[in-house]
Amino acid sequence: MLERTWKYGDKQLFRAEKLYTAKNYQTFIQTFRKNFPDYLYYCYLRNKELITAPLDHIERVFVPKDRLKALMEMKNPDELQRMALDLIHLISDESGVGMEDLGIHGSIALNMHAPESDIDFVVYGSQNFRAVEEAIARLVNAGKLSYIISNRLDATRKFQGRYRGKIFMYNATRKPEEVKTWYGMYRFSSIAPVRFQCTVSDDSETMFRPATYKITAYHPLDAESELPLDKIPDRVVSNIGCYRNVARQGNQIKVAGQLERVEEIKTGAVHYQVVVGTATSEEEYIWLL
Repeated sequence: MLERTWKYGDKQLFRAEKLYTAKNYQTFIQTFRKNFPDYLYYCYLRNKELITAPLDHIERVFVPKDRLKALMEMKNPDELQRMALDLIHLISDESGVGMEDLGIHGSIALNMHAPESDIDFVVYGSQNFRAVEEAIARLVNAGKLSYIISNRLDATRKFQGRYRGKIFMYNATRKPEEVKTWYGMYRFSSIAPVRFQCTVSDDSETMFRPATYKITAYHPLDAESELPLDKIPDRVVSNIGCYRNVARQGNQIKVAGQLERVEEIKTGAVHYQVVVGTATSEEEYIWLL
């Protein structure tokens, strides 16, 4: 667990240092099965057990755009809250993305922040995200912001930076009209692990979670990954947040993940995809070549 803790009301909250490794996920499943069985759900469409909150256990939902509006209406914001508002206004002005398409999440949104907390904000919509991404690059060039680059994923994503010495991070959320699937629309069947190279043909959904990379030019990297033509995947889907937005249209990527058969239940149409972040292997990734 991280040494730092958080407080929500009178409850003290802890966080695992590494949440999304395959080994940790299985540990979480075992812990929930023993202590919180109501939070486990067997998904018949995926043939696997998932951690999810029962609807009747949810007391309150914090929506980022609503939390930003509440922050803007606050009479006496503290120093970190003021800094968050200044940053988001700066990015809105530079990008042309209205405040109604931005939001705040993380500890500030839940009013459980401390002076050392980061600023986490949300951009609604794929095109708005690209506009914000370009605006942040301009602000970095102007010296008003700076990037935090710790590894090669940071260097491609550029999702994290500093504003007046404070760390900020930003992510994308779909607008309602960008949600094109729903639970019960598809059935998923896991086939086998694969390793391959390919070319990104569409990057319009790579910033979301899950991140979807449409691909072409599938090229296997070992004999086990050679596939018949009718099973060649047309997309890579990442459930792991660090592999969001790591490649653009035309880029080549190297992928290790789980090949899945996807069947549309209503029509019977079938396509194949590769999923990164199945909690079955530590060797699942997307690397930019």
